[in-house]
Amino acid sequence: MIKKITNSFLLAFQNIYSHFFHTILSLLGIVIGVASLVSILSLIDGMEEYAQEQITNTTSLKAIVVQSETNNTINGVSVRKDSVKYLTYPDFKRLLSSLSHPAKGYLFQRKAKEVTYYTLKTAAYNTGTNYIDSSAVVLHGRKLTSADLENGKEIGVITEALANSLAKQRPIEHLIGKKIEAGEQSLEIVGIIQSKRVPGPEVFYPITLINAKELNTTPPYAFIEADHVIHVNALRDEIDAWLKKRFADEHAFSVKSNEIRAKQAAQGFFLFRLVMGLIVGISVIVGGIGVMNVLLISVTERTSEIGVRKAVGASKGDIILQFLSESITISLLGSFVGLVIGILATLAIIPIIRSLTQAPFQAAFTLNTLVIISTIAVVVGIVFGTYPALRASKLDPVEAIRRE
Repeated sequence: MIKKITNSFLLAFQNIYSHFFHTILSLLGIVIGVASLVSILSLIDGMEEYAQEQITNTTSLKAIVVQSETNNTINGVSVRKDSVKYLTYPDFKRLLSSLSHPAKGYLFQRKAKEVTYYTLKTAAYNTGTNYIDSSAVVLHGRKLTSADLENGKEIGVITEALANSLAKQRPIEHLIGKKIEAGEQSLEIVGIIQSKRVPGPEVFYPITLINAKELNTTPPYAFIEADHVIHVNALRDEIDAWLKKRFADEHAFSVKSNEIRAKQAAQGFFLFRLVMGLIVGISVIVGGIGVMNVLLISVTERTSEIGVRKAVGASKGDIILQFLSESITISLLGSFVGLVIGILATLAIIPIIRSLTQAPFQAAFTLNTLVIISTIAVVVGIVFGTYPALRASKLDPVEAIRRE
């Protein structure tokens, strides 16, 4: 059987060579279709890698965010709850200690409020938190400490941007020890920091200072980060189960991970890849019709040859195999040429995209693309070679020989 298939493909190459110009014309459609498909798929793969890189750089895929549900949906209408369940600082510490895998995190409430210093008024983000930013640079004073959080001291740390707004023309260090009114909080400034994460005006103070009424109005968020991305799903399930048990309400909190963002992006790119692949696939179908046309011409030109082969004992299967071999060979050859042209075209397009977008974008030539192209070549060869092969196999040997 293997020898028969090998001989069929060798004969196919001989027939393709003898009808070279017909073959070239039939290849054009497949070459154009495959080249377009390669370019589209490699560019989309590159876009997906770029998007995944951006998601990873801007958010942690190891992060889990816990948020209070403040609304109920009734008959499709979102209605504010009268009473909202929220995590207190002691609750948050118990939650962290209950987890089976190592994790760190913080609780925070962030609101834009008016900040008053004597008669000077400005605006800044007010963040009640237990987070201590290790990357922040202390310009003057100190950072918040764990003791400040436990004792609930009425103190705050402000960013350099807010300090400049309050100090005006005076040195910002004179603000250390001074009192400011940040919303409902009266805080003593104990530190001025410079942070890349928080470049704008902001004041940080212990979350334990926030009263129950304000927490019910604006519940805090909990940010929990696993030590490894493989533990995210397990921790998310544990956190969700702990919250439901602690608050006896299945709809009190939403527990989300940034891994969902990566999955959503991947799903979007898969849909885009599928749609564009179907559109470009029309060119491949046109190329397949060209292959079928060449083979039908070949059947007409080689009618007597087919008659002689059947007269000397060739079966219908042998004739079908011969023409399918030619069809697959033409499709593979066209796909290979299209693959090379598609790669070269994509490499030429990339510098143009970079110059227009100023983004470090790069196409991705993956194994999936090569597998798809190879599969398409074989499928096109079989689908569009079947009809000519069947037509050739049904020729009557006597009538075929008479057409000499």
